[in-house]
Amino acid sequence: MTPNDSTLAPTAPDRARWLALAIVMTAAFMDLVDVTIVNIAIPSIERSAHASVGQIQWITAGYALAFAAGLITGGRLGDIHGRKRLFLLGIGGFTLASALCGFAANPEMLVASRILQGGMAALMVPQVLSIVHATFPADERGKVFGLFGAIVGLGAVSGPLLGALLTEWNLFGLEWRPIFLINLPVGVLAWLLGRRFITESKAPRALKLDLVGVALVTLGLVMLLYPLTRGRELDWPLWGYGCMAGSLVVFAALVSYEKRKAARDGSPLVELSLFRVKSFAAGIAVQTVFGVALGIFFLVWTLYMQIGLGWSPLRAGLTGVPFSLAVSTAAGLSVQQLVPRFGRKVLQAGALVMGAGVLLYLAEARHYGLAIASWQMALPLVVMGAGMGLIVAPLTDAVLSEVPREHAGSASGLINTVQQMGNALGLGLVSVVFFGEIGDRLTAAQVGPAFVHAFQHALWWVAGIMGAIFLLMSALPKRPAQHVEGAAQGASAAKEPALAP
Repeated sequence: MTPNDSTLAPTAPDRARWLALAIVMTAAFMDLVDVTIVNIAIPSIERSAHASVGQIQWITAGYALAFAAGLITGGRLGDIHGRKRLFLLGIGGFTLASALCGFAANPEMLVASRILQGGMAALMVPQVLSIVHATFPADERGKVFGLFGAIVGLGAVSGPLLGALLTEWNLFGLEWRPIFLINLPVGVLAWLLGRRFITESKAPRALKLDLVGVALVTLGLVMLLYPLTRGRELDWPLWGYGCMAGSLVVFAALVSYEKRKAARDGSPLVELSLFRVKSFAAGIAVQTVFGVALGIFFLVWTLYMQIGLGWSPLRAGLTGVPFSLAVSTAAGLSVQQLVPRFGRKVLQAGALVMGAGVLLYLAEARHYGLAIASWQMALPLVVMGAGMGLIVAPLTDAVLSEVPREHAGSASGLINTVQQMGNALGLGLVSVVFFGEIGDRLTAAQVGPAFVHAFQHALWWVAGIMGAIFLLMSALPKRPAQHVEGAAQGASAAKEPALAP
């Protein structure tokens, strides 16, 4: 999936080229909105589908896990078999999985359908930037990737609001189901138009698949995440600890296998030589830990507002608007003006600002308790959003700036993958940092105070993680250089998982 391997096809008529862009951007928008839209509907799903705590976590974490595990393989499949073909397969499967989610008869079916949806997104999303790169000449890509950034920002704002409205309206008595069913007409139309207007492209020297690597990554993550999500419900059985310890053995086996794979045919899932680059290794750590923080915060935030405070989905969705706007504004400012002048200090300032916003939110939640109002949350949310915006946009360039050009594609894919894995891990940790603070068999009067207390406990964790991120950032280059062709799109792609908890 290396940018330089793309087969350019700029000879397509202008109208067809821009139609193709609209189609793939729609798919990217669908993926981002689908993640954020689900968060706001989680309490409604829990209530009407009678989902357990573990099932609620897997509705979100299952998607992130399948998405992360399949991202690199999805990109390579597009390089080998054609980006258009894989895009159509991905968006078709994503639409079908959305229908299965919308018509799920029970929580188990919903979890399975969400995992399928994440897997299909892993086929669809990597093709978006590859198709753009293959369709537009270099002198037009800056404008295109600017549009991509705008779509990311729009998705971050509109996802929670759309989810809130669809849940609040309770269309046809379907409660939360329309948040998935809305993908059906959009997905079908995008598939039909994509089949006609997208130009096929392949990489002339595509790497081979590493399905064993994918299997080991997935197995290791499942062995780690499943006991975390189910542990509290099962009273932390001994087999759960054994399973989590065993995941370390699986990850060790992955490293050993990837070394042999690299020596044998030069196409491992994970290019281990990249970790000899200090800034890349530190950046991967930052991306992973940042994903953990986001995975924890966004889920517990939704549960806090809707179950703890008893707010409607619409009120909760509107409360988050200042956060989304602050992220988008700060992201544009950091890339265009701040990072070129101040370099790494901007990212470190972002970690400190976001951590300060979390602590400010903690103080507000403690002071006002159950009586807190949306406007009283606005200031900490704006501070948090500004800090996050300073990080998400320039982070990928900082991580890639010392990576050899020939490994830019695999490095970009790995960055997005580990952030999704961190997100899945954060969602799994919600059992420990949030639900672990909530007692069993609460009365109606005890629910609100218990959720408020658990939210405050989770915020301490998020603040501590932001402190760790600040320290890790000291290993990033002082002056990130955007020298890799396609780095701009890498930055845009990195924004999507960061804003898609």
